[in-house]
Amino acid sequence: MSISYQQLLSACPPPATVTAEEVRACSGDGGRVLIVLDDDPTGTQSVADLPVLTDWTPDSLAWALTQGRPAVYVMTNSRSLDPGDAAERNREVARAAFEASDRTGIRVDFVSRSDSTLRGHFPLEPQVLARCIADHDGRSIDGIVVVPAFGEAGRITVHGIHYAGSLTEGFTPVGETEFARDATFGYRSSRLADWVEEKSRGSIPASSVVEIPLADLRTDLPKVVERLRRAHDEQPIVPDIVDESDLRRLALALQQAEDAGSRFIYRVGPPFVRARIGQDVHPPLERDDLAAIRTGGLAEDSAGGLVVVGSHVQLTTSQLDVLRARRNPTELEISVPTVLGPDRDEHLDAIVGQALAALPDGNVVVRTSRALVTGDGAADSLAIARTVSDAVVEVARRVLAGYPPRFVVAKGGITSSDVASRGLGITRAFVRGPMLPGIVSLWEPVEGPARGIPYVVFAGNVGGPESLADVVDKLSV
Repeated sequence: MSISYQQLLSACPPPATVTAEEVRACSGDGGRVLIVLDDDPTGTQSVADLPVLTDWTPDSLAWALTQGRPAVYVMTNSRSLDPGDAAERNREVARAAFEASDRTGIRVDFVSRSDSTLRGHFPLEPQVLARCIADHDGRSIDGIVVVPAFGEAGRITVHGIHYAGSLTEGFTPVGETEFARDATFGYRSSRLADWVEEKSRGSIPASSVVEIPLADLRTDLPKVVERLRRAHDEQPIVPDIVDESDLRRLALALQQAEDAGSRFIYRVGPPFVRARIGQDVHPPLERDDLAAIRTGGLAEDSAGGLVVVGSHVQLTTSQLDVLRARRNPTELEISVPTVLGPDRDEHLDAIVGQALAALPDGNVVVRTSRALVTGDGAADSLAIARTVSDAVVEVARRVLAGYPPRFVVAKGGITSSDVASRGLGITRAFVRGPMLPGIVSLWEPVEGPARGIPYVVFAGNVGGPESLADVVDKLSV
């Protein structure tokens, strides 16, 4: 049952205004760069003008560290991996980051960016990073700061409970939503302390989790700093967060605690990094911004754009319906049962041929069939998802080679990661900003076969029914 925004916050003090400039002014990081290990590319939708890597060689990380930015995103796509592979990927990135740090003389710390609706490898990934830090410099991590809140997408944490919803429809405890029924990362708990206990299979009891109430965050920052300073031995810390000012207040408290000697790893949703580095909220990109990206690029004069849809959540289906009605694109379906069977290659050949024939005349949507196919368990479901993603990647790669599209929109987390790195060959890019207020990021590839093609990372679970069509409208002019 949903609860109105007013009901949720009726007993809470109002926000305490904090500017991004205040956060920057209090920063004592001495040139530190945050390495953001993003388990799918949708974490970039809240930031702007930061480097993005889809590989993690020491050379690539050294390049990114020397761009003069306070954070660097590394696309691990670990949400598509089994736990063992996800752990090894985190170790690989950490080792390469330390090598790049030693080479450039730029100090690094780590952010583990994951889903605002709590799907992902937790507590595995931040714990692996903590081990890597201890092995490298002998320092233990005092706390793992868990902040899934993403106000622009309707994810807020109040009284220790994480909610998903909107101002118009109200908010539902996240454990009662479709996200909690995820075939791979499902859960029952909405109270974050209980969720930590559930996901750790009881190894981290809820009673050991440090909760930071909204009232304290908004009215008593020294008390928050004191609680942060008491954390030890990778103790989870779960603050209430509703809006950007709350995130900035938390950033101030974290900075004070770190200045006093505490060390944290952050496990967070998209907007945390923006607040932590003191970056202003970037306005949505406009047509002139897109034209500047295309100038001199491979697809400067191309006609149609490519929209690739892998997400299966109901919101994505609704957004497709609006796009279909508004723009009438050529629509091609990758049949998941066929991709899993012996006729895969012939099926994909036909889709690529139809896409190449249609792109010179307008936009093309390539989507997976809407009926979700899952396996007998989490591992089997992940294997099916990887097989389907391989098919989507092949279509994107062959379309790019045959007719570079005017733009590419990838809908869904795993889809957008695989299309970027394996479909379009993007290794280094800059995230330039959001396409819509606070959500949906645009990347500018800076090298490789997709240079000059605006690449839009569109999470499956954000926006309203009109959002996908609005983004395609902006890109199509």
